Amino acid sequence: MEYERFAERLYQTGILSDPWVEGRQRFSQRAWTIPDPQLEEMYRIGEKMTQVVEEMAVMIREDHSLLDRYFMLTPWQKMMWLSAEGRWHGIARVDLFQCQDGRWQVCEINSDTPSGEAEAILINRIVRQTVEEEGRGVPPGGSDPNRQFEERFWEMLVASDRSGRGGKEGPQRIGVLYPTDQPEDLSLVALYRSWFERRGCRVTLGSPYNLGLAGDGCVTLIDEPVDLLLRHYKTDWWGEREVIWSTQGAYPDPDPLERELSLLLAAERAGRVTVVNPFGAVVSQNKLSMAFIWEHRDQFPKASQQWIADYLPETHRMIDLDPARLNQEDWVLKSVYGCEGDSVVVGRFVSDEVWRQAIAQALPRHWIVQRYFDVAPLSPNLDESDQYAGWLPNHGIFVVGGRAAGIYTRLSPRATDYLAVTIPVFSRSSVT
Repeated sequence: MEYERFAERLYQTGILSDPWVEGRQRFSQRAWTIPDPQLEEMYRIGEKMTQVVEEMAVMIREDHSLLDRYFMLTPWQKMMWLSAEGRWHGIARVDLFQCQDGRWQVCEINSDTPSGEAEAILINRIVRQTVEEEGRGVPPGGSDPNRQFEERFWEMLVASDRSGRGGKEGPQRIGVLYPTDQPEDLSLVALYRSWFERRGCRVTLGSPYNLGLAGDGCVTLIDEPVDLLLRHYKTDWWGEREVIWSTQGAYPDPDPLERELSLLLAAERAGRVTVVNPFGAVVSQNKLSMAFIWEHRDQFPKASQQWIADYLPETHRMIDLDPARLNQEDWVLKSVYGCEGDSVVVGRFVSDEVWRQAIAQALPRHWIVQRYFDVAPLSPNLDESDQYAGWLPNHGIFVVGGRAAGIYTRLSPRATDYLAVTIPVFSRSSVT
């Protein structure tokens, strides 16, 4: 199918409206197939690393001094963590890479506002429909690993509402909080809305600035009462905004969302509303958590120690090192709250001058350093003549309520960023 026809099908979903970015195709129609045992292995890695994060959260709950002496949280960031009592998980995306030597490495765990659900789910659906019509593209018997995502996500919301608000039948009035001035994740918001409305829920969309309280103490969004708030507004935007470069000007809006956050945290403590993902993600999303896990790995259970050794690249707080002594070829710089490739400097992929400037200008308390690993290029199960042959795949494993629920694979010639190409992924039996 020509890409223009494929793009028309994307438009027809009413959810994905941007098949191109900066004039480039955002999607590939060519399916990448994974043997069932390999997909199962990838899923288990995602679940294991999510469990490790939960074990870290328990450690912090037992020693709140870590919030200051290790994570260096601001006062409002600490309030988010303490109010959530360490609850951080509803949905996460574990970004997984296979190395040249066959090892799997987890470079990041997006546990705050993970994205990509709409792209991963809908592109698979459209490609499957195309295969059924044209009889090509996916091996016979290939199955869609994202087919149960919606049901698993809803089950997680129901369980979260039962635990937080005491709701017995699941939330009936759902608010979706997102940055309404930014278009990047409108497809995700539209997807969630369609799921909730299909279940008979009343759905209200808005930003934190639209939050309020009804006379009975119920939380409202644009004056509509809500039982559950699906938070797709990053935790570091709710708290104090801090610059991460010495050359960076101050934010025009550096102050925390004091009114909105106080209102919401108080209502959640009183059991009047459920927030997913919980505000404890302010710590789990902070990449200092990866440094903490690596540097304190001997304090984890034996099984987790092995998982950390197997899957987590060596990671340190930049503040604990002499940056000038870092070998450019061996390290990657990452800001603690950056996401989707934002504020990432891969030593091997930049010039000496860019690396030196990054080292000199990065404010160390806001950065980690992570050991570089060689990613295996795209498997030849795609046609070797494909335009993306040799690109590097980033497999985002969605973990919902602690269980793997789907996969979101993107291709980039180097580091994954917003120009990455999403490809459909199917699993197949290894028995032929």
